[in-house]
Amino acid sequence: QVQLVESGGGLVQPGGSLRLSCAASGISFNRYAMGWYRQSPGKQRELVAGLTRGGSTNYAEAVQGRFTISRDSAKNTVYLQMNSLKPEDTAVYYCNAAPILATLGGSGYWGQGTQVTVSS
Repeated sequence: QVQLVESGGGLVQPGGSLRLSCAASGISFNRYAMGWYRQSPGKQRELVAGLTRGGSTNYAEAVQGRFTISRDSAKNTVYLQMNSLKPEDTAVYYCNAAPILATLGGSGYWGQGTQVTVSS
C-alpha cells in the first residue's frame, strides 16, 4: 500500500522559514518524479517545485530563489525548504509522486497536505 505523509507545516511570521517533509511508504521516490503543489482559497492548485528522477528541478516564478526541493533517497523522503516566506505563500501544500514526468500534478500518488500559514 502506497502512502505519502507530509509534515512540517505551521504558522510562521513573514520572512521566516519552514521545511516541509514528504515521507513515502510502498514506493521508492528515486523512481518517481516528485512535486510540491499548493492551493489557497479562491485559487487553483499550482506547482511550487518539481524534481525529476534525474535530479532536475523546476520552480514557480513566485518562489524562485526562495524555495528548494530536494530528495533523500536513503530516507525515502522529499523536502521543500521554504525561506523568506511571504503571506502570499499561505496555502495547503501537497506532495505528489508520478511514475512519468508528464503526469506530475495529475495522476499518481498524493499526500493529504499540510497547512502553511504566513502571518504576523
